[in-house]
Amino acid sequence: MIRKIISILLVIAVLSSFFFYAVIKLDHRWQWHVLADYRFKFLQGFVVTLLISAFSLIGSLFLGILAALGRRSKVHFFHYLASAYIEVIRGTPLLVQILVFFYIIGTAYGLNNRYVMGVLIMSIFAGAYMAEIIRGGLESIPSAQLETARSLCFTPAQTYRHIIIPQLSRIVLPPLTGQFASLVKDSSLLSVIAVNEFAKNVTEADSLNFATFENYFLLAVGYMLITLPISWLTKRLERKMYYAN
Repeated sequence: MIRKIISILLVIAVLSSFFFYAVIKLDHRWQWHVLADYRFKFLQGFVVTLLISAFSLIGSLFLGILAALGRRSKVHFFHYLASAYIEVIRGTPLLVQILVFFYIIGTAYGLNNRYVMGVLIMSIFAGAYMAEIIRGGLESIPSAQLETARSLCFTPAQTYRHIIIPQLSRIVLPPLTGQFASLVKDSSLLSVIAVNEFAKNVTEADSLNFATFENYFLLAVGYMLITLPISWLTKRLERKMYYAN
């Protein structure tokens, strides 16, 4: 335990020294006090980013599961539909998808709410990546276990509940966490359709107070406040699943 604490403190000291030296060499006059004038704008953007990320996570998990099952389906229509969705979304930039979905598809179908469309776009984007993560997890489960379940007269629901889902959760949890962290950061691109998320509000404040380093340092800290708890929670769940198995 003592060696662990010493190692952590050493890492903190090294990183702090690295950035502290850069700050000294920069010779910048810090203006942290100007951030207080825009605190409500920052808070509003942070909450919007948090909500969009949370709802997008739920939507992307749902789409990811459907697409993963569709790609493994023996019905050709579902297989090719899921494959087309995954390949098109993974093969095109998110910025292009935002513009196409909002200005073309959203306009055609009367979906004009920028925040609802933001959630849908991020769900569709992340869902394609989560589908491949889930599919890879399903294929990593030995087929012998499924054959054993059938020999024991397990129903498909019992097979998923007692054999597939417990193992799948442990396998896909780390990569899904990384994907969710990327989802939080990628939500900053929604500023191109005027969604007042965290990055957009910070950028607007920067154009008024000209405290660029202070604003973007706050932006980095804000995103870390979202992603670090997710990483911590995931590690706890991983340990519980490890002992459970």
